[in-house]
Amino acid sequence: MNMEIHNLGGRPVIVGSGIAGLMTALHLAPEPVILLSRTQLGADASSTWAQGGLAASLGSDDEPSLHLADTLAAGDGLCDADIARRIVQAAPAAIEDLARRGVRFDRTPEGMLLLGLEAAHSRRRIVHAGGDGSGREIMRALVAGVRSTPSITIIEGVEARRLAVEDNAIAGVLACCPTGPLFFGTGRVVLATGGIGGLFLDSTNPSGSCGQGLTLAARAGAALADLEFIQFHPTALDGPDRPMPLISEAVRGEGATIVDETGQRFLEGVPGAELAARDVVARAIWKHLSNGHRAFLNVREKPGPTFARQFPTIASACRSAGVDPARGLIPIRPAQHYHMGGVAVDGAGRTSVQGLWACGEVASTGLHGANRLASNSLTEAVVCARCVADSVASSPCGQRKPAIAGDQPSPDPMDLRPLLSRALGVVREGEGLKASIRGLLPLAAASDPAAIGLMIAIAAMQRQESRGAHYRTDFPHRAAVARRSELTLDAAVVAAQDVACSLPLEEAI
Repeated sequence: MNMEIHNLGGRPVIVGSGIAGLMTALHLAPEPVILLSRTQLGADASSTWAQGGLAASLGSDDEPSLHLADTLAAGDGLCDADIARRIVQAAPAAIEDLARRGVRFDRTPEGMLLLGLEAAHSRRRIVHAGGDGSGREIMRALVAGVRSTPSITIIEGVEARRLAVEDNAIAGVLACCPTGPLFFGTGRVVLATGGIGGLFLDSTNPSGSCGQGLTLAARAGAALADLEFIQFHPTALDGPDRPMPLISEAVRGEGATIVDETGQRFLEGVPGAELAARDVVARAIWKHLSNGHRAFLNVREKPGPTFARQFPTIASACRSAGVDPARGLIPIRPAQHYHMGGVAVDGAGRTSVQGLWACGEVASTGLHGANRLASNSLTEAVVCARCVADSVASSPCGQRKPAIAGDQPSPDPMDLRPLLSRALGVVREGEGLKASIRGLLPLAAASDPAAIGLMIAIAAMQRQESRGAHYRTDFPHRAAVARRSELTLDAAVVAAQDVACSLPLEEAI
């Protein structure tokens, strides 16, 4: 079946059904909107898997300026300070809004919000819901809210494949469902599609999250920013399961320590130790593993007997892996967890293509800089969803009649995962990046995962320094001047062709 859906009445189309997409749709009410979800709402969203909660300055010893200072420090010189200030100032009100929408946050017997501590935070400011099930509880409330809002038309089992663009303006969304292609004619599209975990062998994210929103934007001509900054969570459960179960940073916030097979706390000499910034802890563990050691999380003393009650999701994952945290150590290793880069947006979520917005992990707002501060991502999604909705609502809903492209193949990153994991892991080096670029370039025209992998590799090759989550062994020092990166697909292809033409002498002969 080939169906063109014309009777949208200028409705915005939201692509993605995680926290960012659901909140944008709710904030747009009562304006009619279309919400496209690849699966049943919440079934395959990274938001549902989130353990850490939301960061907001709610404690009596805390204030937004302290939250901002921690965010800027973690971002290693690349945060947009104005954007970060606006988001952290709006965070407390965003928590209140979620509570009004039915999110059951963890509270004291007196009804006060329980505040947790995570790495690189100077205060307890992490709000959880259901212990380590924060994402699941927030999604429960938001899905219920969306399903009960008459102005939101939910279309499940539909995957967006391309954006139709005329004169650098959005004209519609080409999508696919089990019965065939669909075309949604619209002049306003919001991307809220999540991250890139599916591009890597070791990730804590759903395997279906392989940068689809980035590809939609890139092939539409939009600029992408800071693609080289990929956060690897230091403590994924080291076992056979893929995606890898996450062991939340909140566990270390409650006193858990990282040790090797000898029982040594090998992070003791690192400033901040277990609660140093994520990139620092991930590299320290990676180095120790590379030297032939193993790494474990010790929760036997702290949190101790309360571990299973505080972290039921993690305790269940440990049991499934045959690990008893009360008696033994939890094996860990770093795994891809979050993408600081994304579609370049302004403070209202607008991209460089007219009529296209981005929100959540798919967007690069400038909040996270080179290294996301723990639990700032859900906060960003909730706060920015309102900004995006306000901007969409105030924008004209003009439609154009585009030429409709044919059906596009569904992205399949499986064969690319070893290559991308090798070149774009915790530690990188120039020759490995160039080799990946040469391998990806011939595939990028037809393969969406290859196109996004190519753009990330080009951004990583062009950043000749080590900063935040981007570490180059051939450029181990930080550059004197901090600069954000920006890249289009066309520019990435040109740069890749230059790399392909500059083969080492022995290969050129």
